[in-house]
Amino acid sequence: MPDTVTRKRLEILADTALLPRVVEMIERSGISGYSIVRVAAGGSRASGKWSSDDFTGASAKSIVIALASAEKAEALTTEIAPLLTSQGFLLTIGDVEVVRGERF
Repeated sequence: MPDTVTRKRLEILADTALLPRVVEMIERSGISGYSIVRVAAGGSRASGKWSSDDFTGASAKSIVIALASAEKAEALTTEIAPLLTSQGFLLTIGDVEVVRGERF
């Protein structure tokens, strides 16, 4: 098995309309790579079930996935923390083993 290194996997659930702001924060944190996945539907403790409104896109949500060193993950977490409450973002962070970890 190839050598691996531990990195942080960050997943940010956000309103699709706010993705440019999220991407700016990711880039300012020194994280160079990320993926964006559109979310079709979901559920929330606060507002119950929801689904994307294909007509206006007003309720569209996306998940941004990024891998980073602990230092870069901490920088992003600090910067995005105010939006977790004000915009209802969800941020999850976990340790992952990465092949070719020097890229992250």
